[in-house]
Amino acid sequence: MNAMNDMQATLDTTRKLAADALDRASASMKDLRSGMTDRAGAAQRYLGDYARTGSRYVTENPLKSALVAAAVGAAVAGLIIALRHREDRDSWF
Repeated sequence: MNAMNDMQATLDTTRKLAADALDRASASMKDLRSGMTDRAGAAQRYLGDYARTGSRYVTENPLKSALVAAAVGAAVAGLIIALRHREDRDSWF
């Protein structure tokens, strides 16, 4: 009987330790979710500020904004064309 009581006590202790570990893990996950939600909200506000600033700049400087956009587009297109030309040239040899 004594061995049976020891085994039962060990099982009870193991169950309690497992339940405590699950409770701590659950609390950690809740803290992590809360932190992620806070960071996501801050990022959303930050991007919203950028969007408003960009919209205001375009409204106040439409010609300059169009010229900057055209220049960036031309630079990206030039880069893509140069990279494609390089790939084509490399495949010849």
